[in-house]
Amino acid sequence: MTYYSLLPSPIDDLLLLSDGEALEGLFMGDHQKGPGISPDWIRDESVPVLAQTRAQLLAYFAGELREFHLPLKMSGTSFQSMVWQGLKDIPYGVTISYGEFAKRLGVPNSSRAVGLANGRNPISIVVPCHRVIGANGKLTGYGGGLPRKQALLELEGVDLGKQGSLF
Repeated sequence: MTYYSLLPSPIDDLLLLSDGEALEGLFMGDHQKGPGISPDWIRDESVPVLAQTRAQLLAYFAGELREFHLPLKMSGTSFQSMVWQGLKDIPYGVTISYGEFAKRLGVPNSSRAVGLANGRNPISIVVPCHRVIGANGKLTGYGGGLPRKQALLELEGVDLGKQGSLF
């Protein structure tokens, strides 16, 4: 069973998906590779994990939360899972290039593959794929669109005029 919730946010309505136990998806309106609402899903704002996610996202957007604590269930290949796990280690307000991120993951010649896995992240914001940027410090590739990536980084206090602040 898939439960969903919609959360208005400063960057657009967010679609939250859960199996009732863990957060399985977080997508923005017109999100590339994001799902549409299926008729067999159940909208239920009271599902505990969805209520927790809503509360933590509201705190994040208010500048009061820097780290999410939610049960997550992400389905992907072993490589994608490795990338998504690595994303959770990028601190709030910090950016890293795709190439440097690939090196830290132990796959130094795989920045393109890392970028593709990053783009398939099913739980945006909570698993912070927006913190990975181009080698030249420019914003590149984001399923929710570059204006939203920029807004999230600005919310976190990232100075986009710098060449990226590697951790």
